[in-house]
Amino acid sequence: MSVAFRREGDDEHLEPKFELPIPPGPNLVTPRGLALIRARVAQIEALIPTLTDEAAIKSARRDFRYWSTRQSTALVQDAPDCETVAFGCSVTYALNGKTRTITITGDDEADPASGLISFTAPLARALLGLETGETADFAGKPDAVEVIAIGLPTD
Repeated sequence: MSVAFRREGDDEHLEPKFELPIPPGPNLVTPRGLALIRARVAQIEALIPTLTDEAAIKSARRDFRYWSTRQSTALVQDAPDCETVAFGCSVTYALNGKTRTITITGDDEADPASGLISFTAPLARALLGLETGETADFAGKPDAVEVIAIGLPTD
């Protein structure tokens, strides 16, 4: 049988594991976001010594490298005055006849299902800098989103 048709083992056919991608741009975080990153680093640090499976160890070390980098590059932002939509503000807005409230956070703190969106998200970019009552173009539609209220988040 030709060597080309022999299979040495399953390991040679596994997908390579790459580093977790770091979002481009500055690593802006809220004080809450920094606390979450620090907790994640501590959690992974405590987990690694307990692992015995080589794949799990590699995965945990990869996660640790990501979160350690995010911790060391974090730029904590001061609380905004919320006179205009800014990083760290909660914003109530109207879009397509529905009113919603979001808080603009850093990339790692974002959780859209909980109303936390990254400052790099298209909706956040459309809202940043607006005042109450102002509108902005969004998703190719003029004046699609209107700011109803701006304030500090309630944790």
